[in-house]
Amino acid sequence: MPRHIRAERPEDIAAIRAVNLAAFDTATEADLIEALRLRARPLVSMVAEDAGAIVGHILFSPVTLLPHPELPIMGLAPMAVLPASQRQGIGSALVREGLELCRQLWFAAVVVLGHAEFYPRFGFVPASRFALKCEYDVPDEVFMALELRQAILRGKSGTIRYHAAFSGI
Repeated sequence: MPRHIRAERPEDIAAIRAVNLAAFDTATEADLIEALRLRARPLVSMVAEDAGAIVGHILFSPVTLLPHPELPIMGLAPMAVLPASQRQGIGSALVREGLELCRQLWFAAVVVLGHAEFYPRFGFVPASRFALKCEYDVPDEVFMALELRQAILRGKSGTIRYHAAFSGI
């Protein structure tokens, strides 16, 4: 059966946790997903299925650009693929499908704290190009942004604040 990307369903929750526990060294990301699922709205949560099994997951949650809280921006985090299924294009498919859904839902932009070699292939650039700063002290090359609507970030400098659930991890 070919891989299939779809929206998360309630019956996927245990498998999503298992994917994140397998993909990361700690339970931090799995715990973050559960906290965001309970506290953040809106969420874009998608899974990758292979032969009926969940092999990957991606989550987008709302972030706030201060001083422009009205701008609907999502943060991509976390994204995980089972170790045995990595390097097969599953993560890339999750990112592409997730970004497309965010576009369809009319979000303005997406930010990510991630690998500087991976995310630019989807159009992400250092957020500093838009005069955006991250609330966390991170290197410029790992904090990236992507406009989903052309020039929506022009003149909108400020600091990105992640959902309060992130501070609990």
